[in-house]
Amino acid sequence: MKEFTVRPTPDDPRLSTLVDGIDQTGAKVTTDVVTERPLTLFLNAREIVTMMTIGDHPDLLAVGYLLNQGMLQTDDEITAIEFDDDLGVIVVRTTRETNYEDKLKKKVQTSGCAQGTVFGDLMEEFETIALKSDAKLKTSWLYALAKKINTEPSLYLKAGAIHGCVLCREDEPLVYMEDVGRHNAIDKIAGYMFLNNTPPDDKIFYTTGRLTSEMVIKCVKMRIPILASRSGFTAWGVDLARKSGLTLIGRARGQRFVALAGAERIEFDVEV
Repeated sequence: MKEFTVRPTPDDPRLSTLVDGIDQTGAKVTTDVVTERPLTLFLNAREIVTMMTIGDHPDLLAVGYLLNQGMLQTDDEITAIEFDDDLGVIVVRTTRETNYEDKLKKKVQTSGCAQGTVFGDLMEEFETIALKSDAKLKTSWLYALAKKINTEPSLYLKAGAIHGCVLCREDEPLVYMEDVGRHNAIDKIAGYMFLNNTPPDDKIFYTTGRLTSEMVIKCVKMRIPILASRSGFTAWGVDLARKSGLTLIGRARGQRFVALAGAERIEFDVEV
């Protein structure tokens, strides 16, 4: 894979709009503002959820959401993905029935913005997942990734008010997704990995957002052993990372970072 197989498209006119206002001096200004639109997801004939999203990659978002909520399993066969842009509806069809009715009864609110959700029985699966123990992260890779990602043209640089998530391998950023909710961005990457049969064991997950319990749970469910962010941590996120064997790195800026879990995977190959 080459760097940025999927990259942000900040010039896509559907993803932002110009809005007039004034600045701190009272002068008139025109600024880019990120768009937000509803996307209603159906699994077969059942309505699952309405998500607020910027609207790109609806197929990846839908599949990734269902995977990370445990409504799809890795051996499920998707027969069709039908998207109606005018109605804001996407339907994922599978060959066999799923147990989503029971899962809907267990829905609980989490710390994700824009109505991020996780289901009660996810923790049972979470505790059975074994991440690849011999995965590694060189500090030179982390520094290179941060520079490449933070300088890549993006909606964040154009308009702000957006989260970014990037699937990486060594020092190569591969798939860069953005959305108004960080959980949407990570779900898009989960959908991409499923639909493209992308192996997780040698991957690094980079996010611009906080390292919350939701981010840790989803990263572990995706079997990615290393999670890094330029932002900070929550206590439960750290606790879950330690229990699962996930390498958790935050406050990654320049040549500085803090690792609060899984430090044994880090190779210090750059003097600072």
